[in-house]
Amino acid sequence: MNLIEDTVAAIAPLDEAAMRDARDHQARLTKPPGSLGVLEELSVKLAGLAGRCPPPLPEPAAVAVFAADHGVHAQGVTPWQQEVTAQMVANFLAGGAVVNAFAAQVGAEVSVVDVGVAADLDPAPGLLQRKIAHGTADMTLGPAMTMDEARRAVTAGIEVARDLVADGMGCLITGDMGIANTTASAALIAAFTGLPPERVTGRGTGIDDATHARKVEIVRTALARHGLPDDEATPLDVLAAVGGLEHAAIAGFVLGAAALRVPVVLDGVIAGAAALAAAALCPDAVGACVAGHRSAEPGHAAAIAELGLRPLVDLELRLGEGTGALLALPLVQGSVRVLHEVATFDSAGVSGKDAGTRN
Repeated sequence: MNLIEDTVAAIAPLDEAAMRDARDHQARLTKPPGSLGVLEELSVKLAGLAGRCPPPLPEPAAVAVFAADHGVHAQGVTPWQQEVTAQMVANFLAGGAVVNAFAAQVGAEVSVVDVGVAADLDPAPGLLQRKIAHGTADMTLGPAMTMDEARRAVTAGIEVARDLVADGMGCLITGDMGIANTTASAALIAAFTGLPPERVTGRGTGIDDATHARKVEIVRTALARHGLPDDEATPLDVLAAVGGLEHAAIAGFVLGAAALRVPVVLDGVIAGAAALAAAALCPDAVGACVAGHRSAEPGHAAAIAELGLRPLVDLELRLGEGTGALLALPLVQGSVRVLHEVATFDSAGVSGKDAGTRN
């Protein structure tokens, strides 16, 4: 078997016994049952992922910013020049982007993964060279990637996840950079959910009405060109037809995290589209996924709803880079820390509700 098949075979469902233990433990902690809301269920999920209660603290954390360019840029879906992708990669590596500021705030490591930037990048600390191609082809004219490119990109993402976990990372975070990547994301989300392009295509970097209308039609054209949605198409078929190299790599990153039973915090619409591909390749991979936030992009809400995930933060963000996921990281870590550090009623000598002392 190849690495993708080996990784999928290694992914198991959440451990039901560990989840029961986590729910029982939550019920004994010095707080009203259910009072931590979504964070309680998150802690239960992470116990199921780890196969024990309490699960390991999800730290240290690393964000991998997967960078790639898109041939559909030629269709005028954004006013930003394609060169901005490489320029922003340089900014990430210099520590000058929002992802760097937010990562510093929460103590996360930043790596930038070149899987498909159109320019050749010089070696630099923090840059992982995994270039598959110099960007994708125009998905309105033909497949965005060859099947070989799609497989190699997924494999690269698995390898990055594996290497970060081997380096001691206890939580992985998705990041992305690629001018025009919200167009490819909309096409992927429409293909995997069956929703029409106008429902899942947003304004990306803040395009005007005319450009947005054009973007919707470009997504519609690409889907028609490839006969999508199509129940007979494999997840790799869909990725190759309308996806980006970073989408394929992030899908692999999710699969790699799930196989190693390490949580992966998803960022915005690019990560959501990629996670749909990962879930199509292996439904149990969703067990490792945490929706860090809900993006302002309409396709992102559709993607996380399809995945059955509850976003932890909703701040109308639409930057990408991993920024929304990084803001959610303390919530993910806090949900598990409760299981480790909060006293039970018995250990603290606190009377429970049944004793009539708590309301």
